[in-house]
Amino acid sequence: MLETSEPRVTSLYVHVPFCAHKCAYCAFYSEPSGGELINRYVTALDHELELVAHDLQPATIFFGGGTPSLLNLEQWKKILRSMERLKLLGAYEFTVECNPATISKEKAGLLREFGVNRVSMGVQSLDEALLDRLGRVHTRDMVFRSFETLRGAGFENINLDLMFAIPGQTRDVWRATLREAIALHSEHLSSYEVIYEDDTPLFAQMKAGEFDVDEELACTMYDDLLDHASNAGFEQYEIANFARHQTPDRPLGAGIPSRACRHNVNYWRGGDFYGLGPSATSFVRGVRTKNWSNTQLYCERLEQGQRAIESRETLPPLAQAGETAAFGLRMVAGWPFDTFVQVTGEDLRDKWSNEMSALVQRGWGDLAPDSFRLTRQGLRFADAAAEMFLR
Repeated sequence: MLETSEPRVTSLYVHVPFCAHKCAYCAFYSEPSGGELINRYVTALDHELELVAHDLQPATIFFGGGTPSLLNLEQWKKILRSMERLKLLGAYEFTVECNPATISKEKAGLLREFGVNRVSMGVQSLDEALLDRLGRVHTRDMVFRSFETLRGAGFENINLDLMFAIPGQTRDVWRATLREAIALHSEHLSSYEVIYEDDTPLFAQMKAGEFDVDEELACTMYDDLLDHASNAGFEQYEIANFARHQTPDRPLGAGIPSRACRHNVNYWRGGDFYGLGPSATSFVRGVRTKNWSNTQLYCERLEQGQRAIESRETLPPLAQAGETAAFGLRMVAGWPFDTFVQVTGEDLRDKWSNEMSALVQRGWGDLAPDSFRLTRQGLRFADAAAEMFLR
């Protein structure tokens, strides 16, 4: 175990790789749930937490997946008690991703008891036919019941995940889902266009000509999202993320609402983070590491007292700054120049002046004396804009 005199890392991600069923669109590392392997994973995660706890003082914690809520009560107790023993609880924001089919009153109560204060619920759609199309295991009724369960357990910060441009989804169906989801009065809304990743069933179906991708309809649906969210009091702070704003005791900065996901803001602002679990990535003091995307191998390595790291990379400073610029431009506020210098040691105006000018000329960028951001049109094509900053 290496000790460091530098400030401890304040952001922790934990990947729970198990799912009851692999969704048709999902390219994240996951595998079918199996009782013994899950128990073995929980024990291995305990070991991994022990190996990095000395360098952690979490302000944000995020359990993602996979389906973290698939873990049973005893498995959650073991993880949370381990974190308690290692003095890793007490984060200002502690998020757990949940599937509506795997939320119970007992599980919600346990999570709240140990300091989980934010839930991200994977709704995706409120249309039964589309849920079936995506391979989701929950029903629309489960969404409403689970939301009520979470509120009853004391959760005052809930995110709803939605998807648009799903094959077979009409604009009317999408707008109906938006209206019903917004009527739940969650604190946060995330909404993503379907992406056709290699090695997913949806990609194979698209390549086989089973459906066409309608980019014009997708753009219209995105505009519907922006309009509905704004009219309901949500503030957009990132391409796909919207949050309500209340007077915060820990402000996040100009243009970022108080209910924004602080854990993700740390990513987009180039902050350090530890990622634990199979396939998880860490970025700590300029070094990027990635764990093995194999739960068996992950467990074996940790059972031997080793980190389960597959790869390690140290980026040159300019390349690292370029990546940080690209991620930060996903945010509506873009990059204040002084903040970028503080984070990276580089000045956007010195190294990327031509790129910013090109984006302004295209109508994708807005250059102010003290900052640069993407326009509404630019955010729609943020991936293409971001590539211009990579070195």
